[in-house]
Order: sequence, then structure tokens, then C-alpha cells
Amino acid sequence: MTRAFRIKRVYEPAADADGFRVLVDRLWPRGVKKENAKIDLWAKDISPSDALRREFHGHPEHWQKFVVAYGKELAREPAASAARDLLAHRKRGPVTLLYAARDEEHNNAVVLKAWLETQA
Repeated sequence: MTRAFRIKRVYEPAADADGFRVLVDRLWPRGVKKENAKIDLWAKDISPSDALRREFHGHPEHWQKFVVAYGKELAREPAASAARDLLAHRKRGPVTLLYAARDEEHNNAVVLKAWLETQA
């Protein structure tokens, strides 16, 4: 079993290979029933702040600015504690970071995965 961070849209079916499934969005995804989501943890504390999310939403041209600002948020509490928890889970098996955004290349899970991998 690979002990790695993975990313996946929350709308994709759950798989055994996902391991520990963590929703990393501040808002619950539209159209997803909590009882069917197969989410082990909703980690709101590690998601971008509401202000940062609103500033970036719909503006992929500001991607680099978002990456830098979100990285700063991840280094501070409460995100730092939530990150330590995810790093601990990864020692036990794969951790899949779930997100709802349509853009698969420009979303907080992509930034979070890269940031977590630098912390290991």
C-alpha cells in the first residue's frame, strides 16, 4: 500500500485505493449527500480562508498569487495542526484529498498536496 497523498474530485466514485478520504473544501459540495460521500474527515481548518477562496474563485489568472497566499495560511494555525494530522494519517496509508472544483489543475487540493509533500 502506497503511503502518499492523492487528489480526487469528490464527485468521482470512492475506491479502496483512496485510503483515508479527506474533504479539503470549506463548503460542502453541491449535490453530494453526506451519507453517500464516504468521507472520513471534513478538514475545514486546512481549506483556504473564506476571503482567499472568494478572491481566487473564477480567476485562474491569479493562480500564483493564490499558491503563495494559501501556503502562508497553511503555515499558521489552525491549518498547521490540521496538516500535522494529515501527515500522521499518511504514515498509516494513502490519504486522498477531495475537492469539488471543476478545474482539476487549479484548485486548493493541488496546492495542499504539493505543500504537504514538502513537509514530510
